Amino acid sequence: MSEQVTIALDEFVQRYMDAAKKHPEMLMVEYDNDWPSDCYAASGNTGDSVNWLPVKRTEAVNFDDLASALDMKIHQDVISYYSAYWSDNLSAETNKGYLQLLQPWNQGDFERLQQNLIGHILMKRRLKQPETLFIALTDQDDFILTVDNTSGEVLLEQVGLLPKEVVAPNLASFIQSLQPSPARN
Repeated sequence: MSEQVTIALDEFVQRYMDAAKKHPEMLMVEYDNDWPSDCYAASGNTGDSVNWLPVKRTEAVNFDDLASALDMKIHQDVISYYSAYWSDNLSAETNKGYLQLLQPWNQGDFERLQQNLIGHILMKRRLKQPETLFIALTDQDDFILTVDNTSGEVLLEQVGLLPKEVVAPNLASFIQSLQPSPARN
């Protein structure tokens, strides 16, 4: 399944880039001298609005520390998803609302992401709930989209509660269903 996730994300990124031709703000970000990234298409001073682009990752990505810290095997779809690009979050629309696909901006962000995934899994264990791994934020307060670490299903869940519904049978089909959209503030 992991190759399907990478292909789906590649296709979504291409659709995102196409949509940004009509909505250039989709590829604008505030420059931060203290938060470097290969995604910056131009340099600037902290606070300047500059263009950015998703950058395909070519180096091997290691999730061993995450798996070891949690004493569990991480679902391959999630590994493929977070390993494909350096990118700002990617905004999208579904028939149920807006969301932002979470993506790592740089190595420091990737490490922070893994720490947050550890915290999320530990919370799920403490609550004796199925283990899920978050992949997106929604425009609804406290609702996130996650991947069930056992089944690979994409779920809508409110933080701290059991998943509310299955929104897709797997991550690849979920990504394929999305339409790139300017972010909603």
